[in-house]
Amino acid sequence: MSRYRPPAKPASKYITPQGYRALNEELQHLWKVKRPEVTQSVQEAAAQGDRSENAEYIYGKKMLREIDRRIRFLSRRLDDMVVVDRLPEDQSRVFFGAWVTLEDDESGAQQCYRIVGPDETDAAQGWISVDAPMARALLGRCEDDSVAVKTPSGEREFVVIAIRYEAP
Repeated sequence: MSRYRPPAKPASKYITPQGYRALNEELQHLWKVKRPEVTQSVQEAAAQGDRSENAEYIYGKKMLREIDRRIRFLSRRLDDMVVVDRLPEDQSRVFFGAWVTLEDDESGAQQCYRIVGPDETDAAQGWISVDAPMARALLGRCEDDSVAVKTPSGEREFVVIAIRYEAP
């Protein structure tokens, strides 16, 4: 049996200005604060002598690799990002950055989602990725449109109640 997995579909390159700022702040924190701290602790642990059995040294090197991996990822990702910093001309339709209020046809419960880039999703805030099935079904819709979305529990119907945008 092979361990091969087909490559993942590339994520969308769109991001809100707030999301870009957050990723850039994380990159700067890792590069200017966290990495120098860990480097200093690795140097101190290395000065203690035998490195083969020095847990602090081994753990510090592992942390350094993880920090460097994240810095490389963020650097490449931020270079490829497209910051969507203006509102769409037709604000009556759902596009990237929109806040969409939906009503479930069966239960009548209302939910509010914001369509954001894949790097800034947050279920607690109701931010969903533009690549998510819900967002794909909503893109281009108007108020009072009915939307069918495939969920793990089966297909569900929603009605778009409201669409709003916030200025960047």
